[in-house]
Amino acid sequence: MNRVKGKVALITGGASGLGAADARLLADEGAQVVITDVQAELGREVAASIPGALFLEHDVRDEDQWRGVVARTLDRFGRLDVLVNNAGLVRFGHVEECDLATFRLQMQVMVEGCFLGCHTALPHMTKGGGGSIVNVASVAALKGISAIPAYSAAKAGIIALTRSVAVHCLEQDYRIRVNAIAPGAHDTPMTQSALAELPTDNAGLDQVNARGQGTPQDVANLVLFLASEESRQITGTHIVIDNGETAA
Repeated sequence: MNRVKGKVALITGGASGLGAADARLLADEGAQVVITDVQAELGREVAASIPGALFLEHDVRDEDQWRGVVARTLDRFGRLDVLVNNAGLVRFGHVEECDLATFRLQMQVMVEGCFLGCHTALPHMTKGGGGSIVNVASVAALKGISAIPAYSAAKAGIIALTRSVAVHCLEQDYRIRVNAIAPGAHDTPMTQSALAELPTDNAGLDQVNARGQGTPQDVANLVLFLASEESRQITGTHIVIDNGETAA
C-alpha cells in the first residue's frame, strides 16, 4: 500500500479502459489523481468514484488545453509528479483504404498528444524534484497488423519519442524517468469495439484467439510500478505486456 503516496498523477484518456484502471489503482496506492478525457460524462463518473479526484475535459491535440490542464492540476494539488499519456483511438483501414485525414487524426491524438504532454509537464515536474512519465504505446508498434497502419505508426512514434525525451531528461539531470509500455490485447471498450470491426481471419486477432485478453488491471499494475520509486533505475525503454504475443 501507499506505493505512490504523496504523488500527484495526471492521466489522459482516463474516462474508461486502461486510463480509468490506472487512475483507480494510483489513487488506491496513495496518489492524488487528475483524469482528463474528451468523454466528459464518463470522465466525471470515474472521478466521482475516486475520493479527491479531479476530472478535466481535455482534447490532447490542443496545446492551450494542455496548458490549462497542467495549470488546474497545480492550482488544485500544488505539484505534478506522474504523467500517464494514455489517450488514444484506432481507426481501421489498410494502407490503400486509409485516407490522409484519418491517418493524421491518429498521429495527432497519440504522437502529438504525447509530445504536448511531455512538453507542457516537464518544466513543472522538474520544479517538484522529478517524477515519472509513462507513455502508452502498443504491440502494434512492434509487429505488422495490416488493418491499422496509422495506429501502428503512431504507437511506434510514441516509443521513439519516449527514448528522446528520456535522454533529454538524463542530460539535463531532471530526475524524471520516461518510459513507454506496449500492451497487447486487453479487455477494454476500445478493444471490444475494434475486435468487432475486424474480419474473423485478420491476423490482429491472433493473440485473442490463442491466449485471450488481459485486463485493464494488468496494465495498471505496470503503470503503478513505473510511477513508483520501485522503478527508479528504469528510463528510456519500452516494456511489453502482451502475454507473449510478440515473443514468438
